[in-house]
Amino acid sequence: QAGQLFRIDDRIQFRALLRERAPMVALSNLAVALALASFPPSAGVGKGLLRIPISRAEVPSMEQPDGVQMLMGAAVGLGVPQIASTKQNVLLNNFNNIIYHGEMSIGTPGQSVDVVFDTGSSDLWVTSATTVEGKRFFDAAESSTYRSSSELFAIRYGSGNLNGVFCHDTVAIGELTLPNFTFAEVSNFSGFQNWHNMPFDGILGLGFASIAKTPGPTMMQALVESGQLENPVFGFYLGNNTLGQLVFGGVDPAHVASNFTWVDLIMTAWWPVGLDSVRLGSLLSLSVTNMAIVDSGTSLLVGPSRDVNAIMSMIGAETIDGMHAVSCNERLPDLSFVLGSKVLALSMEALVVDRIDDSCILGIQAIEMRHPMWILGGGFMR
Repeated sequence: QAGQLFRIDDRIQFRALLRERAPMVALSNLAVALALASFPPSAGVGKGLLRIPISRAEVPSMEQPDGVQMLMGAAVGLGVPQIASTKQNVLLNNFNNIIYHGEMSIGTPGQSVDVVFDTGSSDLWVTSATTVEGKRFFDAAESSTYRSSSELFAIRYGSGNLNGVFCHDTVAIGELTLPNFTFAEVSNFSGFQNWHNMPFDGILGLGFASIAKTPGPTMMQALVESGQLENPVFGFYLGNNTLGQLVFGGVDPAHVASNFTWVDLIMTAWWPVGLDSVRLGSLLSLSVTNMAIVDSGTSLLVGPSRDVNAIMSMIGAETIDGMHAVSCNERLPDLSFVLGSKVLALSMEALVVDRIDDSCILGIQAIEMRHPMWILGGGFMR
């Protein structure tokens, strides 16, 4: 299965480093950095960044019949029930404050598609055919560098199942180009919830090879091996109701608010870190759940039912269609996650994803999992 999206204040930076010894995540006040390599704190900051715009979309009103809550990469296998030595910058589009997506191109000449850059999965797939108005798709017949394959692709996300076939072609993110890269074409979306509402045409996984379905290297592995990146790093800045940014090859100093705090990864699969505790102001401290996954493919904060229900009970929240609502006029304590002894506090205002009259809908959801953990999605990353 697969995940949602994160938040730290109104901005966040992800830094991913590839390294030979224990992987790490680095955190700052307005930034979370994902790291696989032993890197000095100043590494990757400065010149030569490749910046990719990413957009963020607002969550539809709870009064609408179809929502766009997204459970993408990090939920895979977690027992979540279904629902050029350079730096490259990708602007991220913001779909309803929930889904962040950006543009890449596939084939020769390049065909532009919008993808979710997902730290909770490791595969690249794009739409190969569409019946949904406004969606773009990859037309293999129009690419001179396309090579077909008979190997089938199947993946399960929290939002549903997808099926397709692997193929090989040139893929590009900004100026970064990978010839003969293996990815999947998907044409069957019948098992994917609310596909007609989704503002993207595919998913590009930024997780580790250990969870990939695709034969061959992941996108980040291939970029590092190609020597095109100044440093083996990627970083997210998720805008609040505005464009965001994905940086390949380093960290954009314009979006770093403080020094990084390094936290070891528990395993090289998703981006899982040790969770010291979850705190609700000075009222409550929960320490039973000891793992959290930082997941750019998950829309909200997702936690074990026992944890989320305890927090919601303490603040007097009401449950509406599985979401939690509080009075917009009430002042509530911060919700904090302690990672590597670093307290990362989120105001309740920062967690609001919708307002209905005087009720504020919080971007936090309770889910039963085989292995209890928190999924720190877009609500945390911002």
